[in-house]
Amino acid sequence: MSTPNKDIEKIEVRVKWDPSPHGEPANDLDIIAATYPAEEPYGSPGYLVHFDSRAPDGTITLNRDSRTGQGLGYDEVMTLELDRLSEAYSRVVVGVAIQQRDGHKPFGAIENTAVQIREGYDILAEDDFSAVAAATAAVVAEFVRDSSGVWNFHDTVRGFDGDADSFATAMGSRPPGA
Repeated sequence: MSTPNKDIEKIEVRVKWDPSPHGEPANDLDIIAATYPAEEPYGSPGYLVHFDSRAPDGTITLNRDSRTGQGLGYDEVMTLELDRLSEAYSRVVVGVAIQQRDGHKPFGAIENTAVQIREGYDILAEDDFSAVAAATAAVVAEFVRDSSGVWNFHDTVRGFDGDADSFATAMGSRPPGA
């Protein structure tokens, strides 16, 4: 029997922000995706994809990377081909981290931040990070494969404070109260 629920197949996560003022250190936001094994969906990630790595099977790709936020439109873009992801993985968490090279800079200190998650032309979620203005990183999406193999999207924005490395370790942990 068929179901009216459409499986999520190919997702695009897009992030934009304004460059820092002249003379200030560059604003550098990075998209990070973590895949979690089906047998331990809240344990350590199977692998991470970010500016300096890629998915071993090519299913998660960083298509655009910016270190400054300069340019028109979205500055960082990552594509997740969930329909091609191995059945060994049942959870993918996507986050955004601010590089902390020159002190402590939270989302609230960067002008015109935005994240958009879409499938084709359908926008699944949009956010401006205002709810996590004091955070230096945030989970922006969670995709979970159910027992029938269908991917489900969980719209979430949860803030973290710390550097990109500590965020990558903690981003897939269970949310408080879950």
